[in-house]
Amino acid sequence: MAGHTDNEILIAAPFDLVWDMTNDVASWPELFSEYAAAEILHREGDTVRFRLTMHPDENGKVWSWVSERTVDRGAGTVSAQRVETGPFDYMRIRWEYTSTPDGVRMRWIQDFHMKPEAPVDDAGMTDRINRNSAVQMRRIKERVEEAARSASAPV
Repeated sequence: MAGHTDNEILIAAPFDLVWDMTNDVASWPELFSEYAAAEILHREGDTVRFRLTMHPDENGKVWSWVSERTVDRGAGTVSAQRVETGPFDYMRIRWEYTSTPDGVRMRWIQDFHMKPEAPVDDAGMTDRINRNSAVQMRRIKERVEEAARSASAPV
């Protein structure tokens, strides 16, 4: 059995702002609360390879891995996968951005399978990802909506 999560949030901001802020991987340590560092390793066309490093966990362990993302702005989608899989057999993520009258619906769909020796199984990781996605999506919503308000404030 594999793990699967599907989370979304509505961000009251213009599509271009949501897209630009959430796809600027280098700025993710400011956008997400869980990342201590994001290092861009390679860019080619619409694909970026990067290393993410998390803040230490409750046991003091620092997790780090390499991922790759390919953006398709016209379709409003991003396909990503871990290159260094760590405790995962595989981890694939699809981001979808949909314009609505009230803003942009940002959706994260994650499919993965944990290695047998991983500290959690698929069900445990599904629970972790669902809890953390809600936290990170709320933080992103706040940051992007704040930027939208600042951009529209009179000079």
